[in-house]
Amino acid sequence: MRIVFMGTPAFAVASLDELIKAGCDIVGVVTAPDKPAGRGQKLSESAVKQYAVANGLKVLQPEKLKNPEFLEQLRALKADLQVVVAFRMLPEVVWNMPPKGTINLHASLLPQYRGAAPINWAIINGEKESGVTTFFLKHDIDTGDILFTEKVTLTGHETAGELHDRLMAKGAGLLVKTVKGIESGKYNEHPQEQLAAGIELKHAPKIFKENCLIDFNQPAEKVYNLIRGLSPIPTAYTLFNDKVLKIYAANYEPGEPGISAGGFITNHKTTLKFAAKDGFISVTGVQLEGKKRMSIEEFLRGVRL
Repeated sequence: MRIVFMGTPAFAVASLDELIKAGCDIVGVVTAPDKPAGRGQKLSESAVKQYAVANGLKVLQPEKLKNPEFLEQLRALKADLQVVVAFRMLPEVVWNMPPKGTINLHASLLPQYRGAAPINWAIINGEKESGVTTFFLKHDIDTGDILFTEKVTLTGHETAGELHDRLMAKGAGLLVKTVKGIESGKYNEHPQEQLAAGIELKHAPKIFKENCLIDFNQPAEKVYNLIRGLSPIPTAYTLFNDKVLKIYAANYEPGEPGISAGGFITNHKTTLKFAAKDGFISVTGVQLEGKKRMSIEEFLRGVRL
């Protein structure tokens, strides 16, 4: 099959790499336009573009997906199938173009955690399992018929960054399985409406700054899950000495804290513990506003409490 691949971040690169290693015919890659980044505002290429250029693949970078010139270029590739991994929402004129349709890889066990941040919300909500799903695109986001899934068991201690890397690898393998299944006709479609019947669906909307503020009136485990689910980015934070203190690494200790929620205890050298509703959050990695990330020992050496 002639395949057009669409994606932008490093998460998508793993899938593109696996498809190429599996011998798939990638006739074009669609990714985000170059954008200014960093202090010098130099144009930065997406991870997918960098990989595609290094491997001699044709690259398209449309500003708008309904642009007639882009649509003409896309049609000229004569794709049998389009594959989408961590890209933007596609208009119907794009996803309905190839005869075999357009498939998407999503980092959750659909129909759970539809939306932009499934990895983060699975950790924040303290889930015991996660996984990846491939499905056909249709009008409503993340609602198309499911093709294949693969589960992973969670330990209750991994960060969103660690789960991201696990699902990136799992998803790449699952995507190859899906493409081969479509090519051979050996696949089944499972409507999400049937799978969602009678269960409470959890969603995964985009994360904003207000989602990252720690509420120490919550149970300690819930605070711990928030910190894990936002690590390494965008990072949970609290206000400390009237400055934003990001907490990207911590442990939690259940038990009666004996001080009010949000209060802290420290030995000024190696430990800083914030009281939650039913225990402590023992901080191990922080970033104070205007400073670099550091261990708690480095932080305590440079701050007066």
